[in-house]
Amino acid sequence: MLFKKNPRFSEDDLASVLMACRAGDNRAQRTLISQFLSFAKRVCQRYTANPHETEEIINEGFLKVFTHLERYDSTQPFQAWLRTILVNTAVDYYRKRQKWTNQLGLDELEVIDWNDDVIAAISGEEILAMVQQLPPAYRMVFTLFVVEGYSHREIADLLGIQEGTSKSNLRDARRKLQHMVKLYYPALYQQYTWPKNRFNEN
Repeated sequence: MLFKKNPRFSEDDLASVLMACRAGDNRAQRTLISQFLSFAKRVCQRYTANPHETEEIINEGFLKVFTHLERYDSTQPFQAWLRTILVNTAVDYYRKRQKWTNQLGLDELEVIDWNDDVIAAISGEEILAMVQQLPPAYRMVFTLFVVEGYSHREIADLLGIQEGTSKSNLRDARRKLQHMVKLYYPALYQQYTWPKNRFNEN
């Protein structure tokens, strides 16, 4: 009986790793996951509330990578392609588990404007921790708009909502985050004024 040999690959040569992954080489697949796991975690954490959700999206995302690897255009950066898959997987994960309903009432929160100086004084880990506390609908729109750079029209199409809903969820996400800054970092909150239009919502 003849056995099909998987192509050899070098861990330092991404092209050879991807070629071996296409051939179904489990060792190459584990190598690819290992090389991009930290990146995938950074992307997915912004969309999740806890490590369990992050792990589920990462696992599903890499499964899609290996299933559709023949669609990858090798003339383009692999990391950018992977990021797109992970973001789309996070959106799918959200849509399967959430319904767009009225979120937390924010009428009692003080309306304030974002401030670059305050945010610069807070570490990335601390900002992420606050984003993860947002209600799922707010967190999804905030991350897609602020981090990924999607327009409200694109977000509306992705999530199956109205463009106005995307705008209102971004506004309320900002208000919620600003309330957290006031609660967790009162000294910073008092130190700086809040200039208008930190993020253009249109």
